[in-house]
Amino acid sequence: MYELTVTGRFSAAHQLRNYKGKCENLHGHNWKVEATVTAADLNEIGLGMDFKDIKHALNDILNELDHLHLNDLPMFQTENPSSEVIARWIFERLSEHLDSKRVQVARVTVWESDDACATYIPEP
Repeated sequence: MYELTVTGRFSAAHQLRNYKGKCENLHGHNWKVEATVTAADLNEIGLGMDFKDIKHALNDILNELDHLHLNDLPMFQTENPSSEVIARWIFERLSEHLDSKRVQVARVTVWESDDACATYIPEP
């Protein structure tokens, strides 16, 4: 099994409804996102998957979030746009684009600061 990881970034504002603290106020982050895919084997030229294809799919998804107030987006109307929920949403969107018989999205990690992140890994 091979793991391939790419990193992307976006900037966005959010607020955590019913948080009862400062994070309930509108604030923003420069988010960093790590996406890891696994490949069961290598293709005919020795790649699990081309990094540029993973990066392109991830960046397309992150562009849907960039420079927006995340709470205003339909996918975050009923759930808070927390790092955990954002990681799961990116994972699901990325899986739609990349999953195949050979390649599967394994996990997505969302960093909201240099020292705080959340990772989504689906249950087996």
